[in-house]
Amino acid sequence: MSQENDSPATAQMQLADVLAALADEHRRHVVRELVRSEDGAERTCTSFGLPVSKSTRSHHFKVLREAGIVRQVDHGNMSGVTLRRDDVESRFPGLLGLVAAEGD
Repeated sequence: MSQENDSPATAQMQLADVLAALADEHRRHVVRELVRSEDGAERTCTSFGLPVSKSTRSHHFKVLREAGIVRQVDHGNMSGVTLRRDDVESRFPGLLGLVAAEGD
């Protein structure tokens, strides 16, 4: 049975929280990969290849989730992550394009 972790509603997303989440290069890497993925694509937390410990990786995804950038679903022994593309774009138009372009 899967269980979705809490993320703020679109209207509750705060620019300061989103910018703080994106301040870290590893979290921007995750967002860039999700932006470039098919809309609605779910990935496991380990699939991003972050060169950090498991606890640090968990922290990074918690920060992204609490800022409202990603939705994380617990599937028992693994977590799936999806980008809240429509929510982020409606609240902060153009932000995801800027993050995606950073790696170009």
